[in-house]
Amino acid sequence: MWMGSEAPRWPGLRLAGLLLSGLLLLYGCAPGRKAAKPRPEGWSDVGTASWYGQPFHGRRTANGDVYDMHLLTAAHRTLPFGTVLRVENLDNSREVFVRVNDRGPFVKGRILDLSYEAARRLGMDVSGLARVRITVTEDASTQLAQAGSYTLQVGAFQDATLAAALARDARRRGFDVRIEHDGPWSRVRVGSFASRQEAERELRRVEKRLGVRGVVVRSD
Repeated sequence: MWMGSEAPRWPGLRLAGLLLSGLLLLYGCAPGRKAAKPRPEGWSDVGTASWYGQPFHGRRTANGDVYDMHLLTAAHRTLPFGTVLRVENLDNSREVFVRVNDRGPFVKGRILDLSYEAARRLGMDVSGLARVRITVTEDASTQLAQAGSYTLQVGAFQDATLAAALARDARRRGFDVRIEHDGPWSRVRVGSFASRQEAERELRRVEKRLGVRGVVVRSD
């Protein structure tokens, strides 16, 4: 062990220490994710998209929003929050407008993580993945505002256990279902639709699969 009033003069060791300190400072301050990069209108990219719903529904997104799987939103690794994208499913030519409010996906080979509602409109909610083209576009507030205007009510019970049983059955059959409580009533509702016509088309399928009678109601 060295002892004395002066530090040993080992230039090589001191230089290595300075370099190590610099590296630690650099990595300690570096962000864990890529910084957002603005893209001009018309910028486009092609790749695989996925979607996410439960258990993220109701949690905070990267920009501080409460994630609502029934709205038209998406997660992108680098695009600034608020960027509006036109997303086209290259397998069926369906398209939807979404607003970026989250970060992801962090799975190699994927370029976008869509909300459940956006995936449903693109026809990829069952497959889970789709090859898409994403294009930065001008504000599409009209299209985005249409999300979630209608829903299907397939049951209303004063006994919450009956509502829970119907909801479980609907989930087992692959439906997006939720229970909304209104005073003594527990209302079982399925899906989110931009138009009454779209909701009525889906209602026939839901009634047949669940063996119930339902109604189309406004959800806003």
